[in-house]
Amino acid sequence: MHDFYTITELTKEFGISTRTIRFYEDEGLIHPLRRGRTRLFRQSDRQILRNILRGKRLGFSIAEIREIIGMYKTPPGEAGQLKTIIGKVKRRREELEQKRHDIDDLLAELDQAEEACLTRLAELGIDQSRRA
Repeated sequence: MHDFYTITELTKEFGISTRTIRFYEDEGLIHPLRRGRTRLFRQSDRQILRNILRGKRLGFSIAEIREIIGMYKTPPGEAGQLKTIIGKVKRRREELEQKRHDIDDLLAELDQAEEACLTRLAELGIDQSRRA
């Protein structure tokens, strides 16, 4: 385990750009040490970066991620943070399930529209063996 990580090491480990890491720094989510122009990231910065990326994959906004990270450092602490995450995960899951339902409905409508067109083409005597 390193005491410090360079921005290059973190970009390689997480598969992100230096610009992304600088963005999270500008947003106040991570706080590397500076030695001249070199940024040195602590293990805690690395863990926060891992959590930021996990939050982004789950669809959380930067504001939501900031809220969750901030809760860890101040009351209600880790327990409150975990409860907040559970609530946000539940809402995100509900949003995604609604989107899935909407997509299923749209696909069914497309199937119906396609079938109606194929039926009408058959009525017109047009061969559909060479479909578009």
